[in-house]
Amino acid sequence: MFHKILIANRGEIAVRIIRACREMGIETVAVYSEADEEALHTQLADEAICIGPASSRDSYLNMERILSATVASKAEAIHPGFGFLSENSKFVEMCQKCNVAFIGPSADLIQKMGNKSEARKTMMEAGVPVVPGTKESVFEAQKALEIAREIGFPVMIKASSGGGGKGMRVAESEKDFTDSFRVAQSESVNAFGDDTMYLERYVQRPRHVEVQIMADKFGNVVHLGERDCSIQRRHQKMIEESPCIALSDKLRRKMGETAVRAAKAVGYENAGTIEFLLDDSGEFFFMEMNTRIQVEHPVTECVSGVDLIKEQIRVAAGLPLSATQEEIHFSGHALECRINAEDPDRHFMPCPGTIENIHVPGGNGVRVDTAVYNGYVIPPYYDSMIMKIIVHDRDRQSAIDKMISTLGELVVEGVKTNIDFQYEILNNKDFQSGNITTHFIPEHYDEEI
Repeated sequence: MFHKILIANRGEIAVRIIRACREMGIETVAVYSEADEEALHTQLADEAICIGPASSRDSYLNMERILSATVASKAEAIHPGFGFLSENSKFVEMCQKCNVAFIGPSADLIQKMGNKSEARKTMMEAGVPVVPGTKESVFEAQKALEIAREIGFPVMIKASSGGGGKGMRVAESEKDFTDSFRVAQSESVNAFGDDTMYLERYVQRPRHVEVQIMADKFGNVVHLGERDCSIQRRHQKMIEESPCIALSDKLRRKMGETAVRAAKAVGYENAGTIEFLLDDSGEFFFMEMNTRIQVEHPVTECVSGVDLIKEQIRVAAGLPLSATQEEIHFSGHALECRINAEDPDRHFMPCPGTIENIHVPGGNGVRVDTAVYNGYVIPPYYDSMIMKIIVHDRDRQSAIDKMISTLGELVVEGVKTNIDFQYEILNNKDFQSGNITTHFIPEHYDEEI
């Protein structure tokens, strides 16, 4: 087992990893930008090293500085969390050259599954159902239009290196296809430095259902159930839950087995998520694979009883999985709400500033993952998420009731948040009845949202 781990991240995920390491008796090293000098993760870690100015490019994305801090602190491994360098194959290669363990999959796997068009091709060859579309990458709008005609409109235009909704457009017809393609491609170049695109048939009003998998170095792979992440605003998840109530036991088993097959097809190691689109007929299609821990991992931990961060560390250290598929049992229902410092009345504009007063709820089955505190200054340079509220109860309605009660107790003063908007969604009759798709928010709220 590792003796010391450096956390190449910030915010609540850095705090989450530090806590897991503490419980395992592992020392931790925090890295921070000049803007994060007073951040909670720097105070909880055994050591803290400044790696540069506020800009992510000069700090949390600066591979050389992070590796220098790792070597200087004599840490044996790096946990990347999510975002930043968590899916950067070049960084993983650099870790390997420096004899530092990367707590995640190999560079080859990240590269293979991170390229969305390559991942589609790999899944097709493994017999995993994918949304009908291109098998090879496309670069030119005219060629893409010819392919789109064969697929049939509407089509989804996607960046191969995309994520977080960037480089993604829906073309309803030939008339708007060329402009949509060029806008998506331009966005991909600006965000990822990559003009590689691919096309898929646009699945109307699907659910976004993802399956958590974990794999060790000995070829063992298990799934830890599914999460329904359909409540999204502009492709950004807001509420996640497990299990997905739209799945029958038979379909749930089939999706889990398919996710395991997909992971084994690429020789996967560590934590990963296989993301599917589920249509109203019960058909599901591979969408993409995330080669890291995800923001919504706590709901899986609640229903499965498995600590995913600890399991990641164990696997990276060369230990086998701590449980077989037969030993993993699921219990109850879990929900997660992402609390962001943003103003819903001003098109969800980020709202950095000082938290003047905060009251965090608690109680049986309530978990709060956060890195903020009274007097904490939310910097304007990073993601606006400041907190995750997770609840667990015996069934979905009980979990919803608990989340409504919990959000009613949560107080964050000094900055605007999306707490009231989350409260509205939870009280919506369609949400409560489980009548949800990825179109839930645009169908129920102002189009500008």
